[in-house]
Amino acid sequence: QVELVESGGGLVQPGGSLRLSCAVSGSIFSLNAMGWYRQAPGKRRELVATITNDFSTNYGDSVKGRFTISRDNAKRTVFLQMNSLKPDDTAVYYCLADLKRDFTDFHDVQYWSKGTLVTVSS
Repeated sequence: QVELVESGGGLVQPGGSLRLSCAVSGSIFSLNAMGWYRQAPGKRRELVATITNDFSTNYGDSVKGRFTISRDNAKRTVFLQMNSLKPDDTAVYYCLADLKRDFTDFHDVQYWSKGTLVTVSS
């Protein structure tokens, strides 16, 4: 059973930093792109950042220059370093992974985490 297991959410003051991590658990054949999305109350889910397996990155406009995505392929883990946090960053953060479970998967299957709450407030 493949799962994405997150850690690192919580409460932080404006201007502070937080680091999220998300690891793929279970047996897989290959791992491709990974990334983060977020959803604030009453808003649509939006892109935070993605990273390919050759470390090419893409960021949402609202987090450029403040957030950094990275990954450790050996540990099948993606990280999100969040700096200069603002109240508008308050949301549930979800990680995703595109992967093949075994050699019979012709296309990547996309998995999502359950989400972790990040609250930016004084």
